[in-house]
Amino acid sequence: MLAISPAETRIGWIGTGVMGRAMCGHLLDAGYRVTLFNRSPEKAAELLAKGAEWADSPARVAQSSDVIFSIVGYPTDVREVYLEDDGIVAAAQPGSLLVDMTTSQPQLAAEIAAAATERGLFAIDAPVSGGDVGAREARLSIMIGGDAAAVEALRPLFDCLGKTIVYQGPAGSGQHTKMVNQTLIASGMIGVCEALLYAHRAGLDIETVLESVSSGAAGSWSLSNLAPRMLQQDFAPGFYVEHFLKDMGIALEETSRLQLALPGLALAKQLYEALRAQGHGQAGTQALVLALAKLNAVDWQSR
Repeated sequence: MLAISPAETRIGWIGTGVMGRAMCGHLLDAGYRVTLFNRSPEKAAELLAKGAEWADSPARVAQSSDVIFSIVGYPTDVREVYLEDDGIVAAAQPGSLLVDMTTSQPQLAAEIAAAATERGLFAIDAPVSGGDVGAREARLSIMIGGDAAAVEALRPLFDCLGKTIVYQGPAGSGQHTKMVNQTLIASGMIGVCEALLYAHRAGLDIETVLESVSSGAAGSWSLSNLAPRMLQQDFAPGFYVEHFLKDMGIALEETSRLQLALPGLALAKQLYEALRAQGHGQAGTQALVLALAKLNAVDWQSR
């Protein structure tokens, strides 16, 4: 198994969006040589200025790297990047480690792992949680599925990106764990938004209310990190509404396959669909308060 060190290990990175840009930056800061690709080259400019090298396709990234990371948008993107004839699996050198950090389908992760094994590669699914703040501060939670020895070999790189790094089991297990995470967030965000609207309608000072409730039994990451953004009318994306809808769609597909009924998750997806219909698909997930405010005839943006 590959021994990883800044002096010996060549890193490939595909996807430099809201989170990927910061994550790739941490590896550069740790001294690793990075070759990267992004469909929008301008979004890679900051990393290229820090010393990363540009490649004009995922295959070119794979050909010049020992470990290839990806964090892209949708399962269709993941399939294209990994499994097309000119994708990573076809282009990577035997023994390479492939790490998809996109939130994607568990079955697709297992399919990529099987295809990788046939070519002497190791494919790991390692979706993350922690949003843009966690990515910038290198304190993401990383949920990992795949070959246990390969995961252990990758630990020095994961340590550059996150603080909670947990191996969950075989290929697809990281993605299943991320669906647990997204299910928790989905219903919790409804609670955060409804609580803020209640406080507003009751005439309370919401900042003062948050002092009382954030550190008690009702506390959560969303309450501490996203509720203040809601109050400041800051709906910039740490995580896009459209991507959260994608995640909830995957989770609901899996619940059907597992013969589960999760009405809270279904309700959250319905409310986020309404938010997207109102034109907020590119906003951050905290914009859910706008959909619930509209439902209650509250003009939140001029609150």
